[in-house]
Amino acid sequence: MMHKLDATGLLCPLPVLKARKRLQSLDIGDRLHMRADDPAAVIDVPHFCAQSGHKLIESLQDGDTQIYIIEKSA
Repeated sequence: MMHKLDATGLLCPLPVLKARKRLQSLDIGDRLHMRADDPAAVIDVPHFCAQSGHKLIESLQDGDTQIYIIEKSA
């Protein structure tokens, strides 16, 4: 199941903190579609996924906004 999180307008570390909180309530295998426009998110989100064990399925740029698809692993 795909869930959405709009983290635009939030600065580091809030996008990652909001993603962590949202992922806690999801089932394993669910995906989070997150939008962020904080320049640090390009580094922070992949690092968060690597450290927490979640899968970063996709990351892409849409104008000034980054889009991340994160799959909850454990």
